Parts: sequence; C-alpha cells; structure tokens
Amino acid sequence: MTLPNEFKTQVAAALLAQRANYTGTDERYAGQYGISGSVYSQIKNGKALDGLLRDAQWMEIGQRLNVSRGERKWTMVATEVFRKIEAGVVFCQRHQRSMLYVDDCGIGKTFSGKYLARTLTNCFWLDARQGTTKQAFVRLIARTIGVDAGGRLLDVKERIKYALRTLQNPVVIIDEAGAPAYEALMELLEFWNATEGACGWYLMGADGLRDKIKRGIDGHKVGFAELLSRFGDRYNSSVPTTGQERLAFMQKLITDVLTANVADKKAIPGLVKRCLANDGNRIGGLRRAETLAIMHAETKATETTKPL
Repeated sequence: MTLPNEFKTQVAAALLAQRANYTGTDERYAGQYGISGSVYSQIKNGKALDGLLRDAQWMEIGQRLNVSRGERKWTMVATEVFRKIEAGVVFCQRHQRSMLYVDDCGIGKTFSGKYLARTLTNCFWLDARQGTTKQAFVRLIARTIGVDAGGRLLDVKERIKYALRTLQNPVVIIDEAGAPAYEALMELLEFWNATEGACGWYLMGADGLRDKIKRGIDGHKVGFAELLSRFGDRYNSSVPTTGQERLAFMQKLITDVLTANVADKKAIPGLVKRCLANDGNRIGGLRRAETLAIMHAETKATETTKPL
C-alpha cells in the first residue's frame, strides 16, 4: 500500500491543528500518536513528509484524527447520548471528579468519547480492550497521554501520575472499561488516589462493566467497592429500560443520526424501521444504522450508473 501525499498532508494538518488542545510539551504531544518529538518538529517546520513515517503510522494517526481517505464521512450529531456523555466528561474535567457511564451497545458511546478527545483540551480517550492485562493496561494509558511506556512498570506508573498532575485539567476517558482483567482494573484505584484533585476520570462500558463491579462487590473482592465509590457510587445512562420508552428513544436516536448522514431523505423511515426490527429480543443500534446507510448508498449509486 502506498498512500498519496495528499492524504499525508491532510493528516499532518490535522495533527498540527489538534496540538492546540494539549497544554503539555511537543514531545509528549507527539508521543500520544506514537511518533518522536524530532519527527513532530519536522512536520511542524514543513519538512517533506515522504519517509518521515510508515504508511501504517499515517493511517493510524489519520484514523484517530478522523481524517478520511474517501468521500464518506460520518457526521457528528449532538444526540441525547452525546450530550449526556459530554456533560459528564466536562464536569469531571472542570472539577477533577470521576464518573461511570454504563449503557447499551451501539448508541454512540465510543464515537462520543473519540469526538470529545479531539475537541476538548487535555482530554484523552482509550479503548481498554487494547490493554486487558495489568502490564498492557498501564502501558496503554501511558501511550495515550504521551509519556514513555517502556521500562519497568513502576517507572511507567510514576510517569503517568506526574504527567496527569502537571497538565491543566486533564480528563481520561476509558472506553470498554469492563474488558480489563481484575488486576488491571485495580490499577485505576492507584491512579485515582495519586491524581485526586488534579485529573478527571470517566469510565464507559456496557452491561459487562456493571456486572463485573456487582459480582466483585457481592463476592467481597478487594477493591470493587472502593472503585465504585471513587467513580460516583452510581451508573449513569441514557437509554430507558422499559419497552416502549426504549423503542421510542432508539427510534429518535437513529433517525437523528441518519438524517444528518443520508442524502436520500425519503429512505430514512425505511432504514430506521429495518434497524429497529427485533432480532431475538434485540434491536439494532447506530452501528447497524451505519451499515444500512452504506448499503443503501451503494445500491443507489449502482442504479444511477446502470445503462438505460
């Protein structure tokens, strides 16, 4: 695979623009994207981009910064889910507090977290499924906030604590927070204690996170009651639990997002209906909606190009 220079230029521009949302050093900012301070300096100074990074690195940075190679781009919609998550993250950041958000799959939790990490100053998002063991989880946090993830784990943890205590109002969004193993999840207690009054934390997950914490508390496993206490003693959510209210909520959520992202407005009611079709006591969410929207767009494009 050979990436066109136009794409690399777009990624470099997005990388430089995103720098305004981080108050740390250039080196730590570069570290968030897996590049060295010297490489970032060359990008900043307008050096030729060829040879600076591997194509895979350009692709990874572009994905994190929402730079698209094609024409299709999913437009952000301020849904009720997004507003709830945004309000919680902003509160945690302003007041150095911590919250838990546990809700259905496919409602835009991950999209919201990524968007906030791109738009808020010193806001970091990570996918905890990419680091489920204690070692991997700690090093993932380090890479996400831009500190050296190599060496002894004790040293990595100290770098994380120092960085989060010295940044201005940082907030860390941990997505898929139910995925890490027990030993990994307990590291959050140490980080919370070390950064109390200096950093906000926001944990997101689906039912697996709630179930893991409940089982831990019910089984008197060390640390779970403390974890729930430090993260607000309650689970925030958006989707109603009763049948008709839940269906109405999901219908509006999907309709709002498709309205902003589907050019053929007449097709939206049908797409929403297909998305909400019950399949084994489960209805589709926004991932299903996006898939249907792509399929519809491809079908329309094929019909347009058919010979008469």
